[in-house]
Amino acid sequence: MSKPAPSPESDPPVAKTSKQVYKQTLRRLQVELVKLQRHFISTDDKILIIIEGRDAAGKDGTIKRIVQHLSPRETRVVALGKPSQRERKTWYFQRFVPHLPAAQELVLFNRSWYNRAGVERVMGFCTADEYQEFMGSVSDFEHLLVRSGIKLIKYYLDVSKREQKKRLKDRLSNPLKQWKVSPIDSQAIKYWKQYSAARDEMFARSHNPLTPWTIVRADDKRKTRLNVIRDLLVRLSYHGKDQDLGQPDPKIISIYDPSCLKNGMLAK
Repeated sequence: MSKPAPSPESDPPVAKTSKQVYKQTLRRLQVELVKLQRHFISTDDKILIIIEGRDAAGKDGTIKRIVQHLSPRETRVVALGKPSQRERKTWYFQRFVPHLPAAQELVLFNRSWYNRAGVERVMGFCTADEYQEFMGSVSDFEHLLVRSGIKLIKYYLDVSKREQKKRLKDRLSNPLKQWKVSPIDSQAIKYWKQYSAARDEMFARSHNPLTPWTIVRADDKRKTRLNVIRDLLVRLSYHGKDQDLGQPDPKIISIYDPSCLKNGMLAK
C-alpha cells in the first residue's frame, strides 16, 4: 500500500528563490507581459483574470507584479467592496458586468463573484437559497462570457494554515500593511475547516473544461508570482513570445483535479 502524500503542513521547507534570481526572472517575465499586451491591443482581445484564494494568500502582491509595467489605459484591477442594499436586491452578477473587459483590455478581479462561494457562504452573508442559485448558475454565466469572446482564466491561491497565521500576524505589526487588516481576518483561522470545505465544494461544482480552475500553492510568495505570470504567458498566444520561457512548476501550479485534495496541492 502506498503512503499518502504529505500535506503542506508537514512538507519539508522548500528551497527559497534568491532575491537576485527572483528579480532577474521577474523582469524577463514582465517584458513578455508587455509583449502580450501589445498583441491583445492590436487584435482587440478581451482578457479577464480572476484571482481568488484564502486570506493572506498573496493575491495583492501577485496582481501588483502582473500589472506593474503594463499600460494603465488598457489594464484595470477590480476589487469590489461590500454590496449596497440596492445591489443585494439585483441579479447577483449584475454588479460585476460593468467591470468586464472591453476590446483591447486586460482586467484582473481581486476576488470576484466567487465571494458568494467563500466568504459569504462561510460567514452567513448570503442565504442557503442564494448560495445554491449562485452555484447552479456560475458556470453558465462564465460560459456566456467565453462565448462572447472574453478569455477567462481563474486562479486560486492556497496557503497552509501555518503560513496564513504568520502573514496575518505580520499585518497587525507592520504599519505599511494596516490597510489590509479587516474584521474578516480574525475569522480566517477560526473557520479554517469551513473555508476548506467551501473551497472544495466550489471546485467540485464550478470547475469544468471550458472555465477550469488553476490551483497555486502559494506559501512562497516569489515562486507564486513567477509561476502565475509564467502560466499566463504559456496559455496565451502573442507575437514575439520567448520560446525559452519554460513551463510553470507543477509543484506550485496546476489545473485543478480531485487529486489535489490528497496530494498536498491544497491545504486541509
